[in-house]
Amino acid sequence: MSFTFKRIDHIQLAAPKGCEEEARSFFTGILRLKEIEKPPLLKKKGGVWFELGSYQIHIGVEEPFSPAKKAHPAFEVEDLEALKMHLTDQQVSFKVDTELPGANRIYINDPFGNRIEILEWI
Repeated sequence: MSFTFKRIDHIQLAAPKGCEEEARSFFTGILRLKEIEKPPLLKKKGGVWFELGSYQIHIGVEEPFSPAKKAHPAFEVEDLEALKMHLTDQQVSFKVDTELPGANRIYINDPFGNRIEILEWI
């Protein structure tokens, strides 16, 4: 039997119950990702989904909730300096990291404390 992994379909980040509006404010309002409709049977579980190119970011409710401090998604951007200025304007703090050769990168936390890496290859 032969199989092939094709691509990453989505990334799941956990959040506490009642997170939907705060997730929308951050992922759509600040990061400018497009919200997508959850399937009807999954809506009742809470959370919210977003689209990034051909990938999806699923914010799922987890109780009890504990943010991911080390495990994280990494998003590649174009013009990291512009994003840093935008984050500063939106009062979103970030940490600059210079340890990856060939990349400029920062780390941010979503409103729930989950770590997110954002990088630009140079």
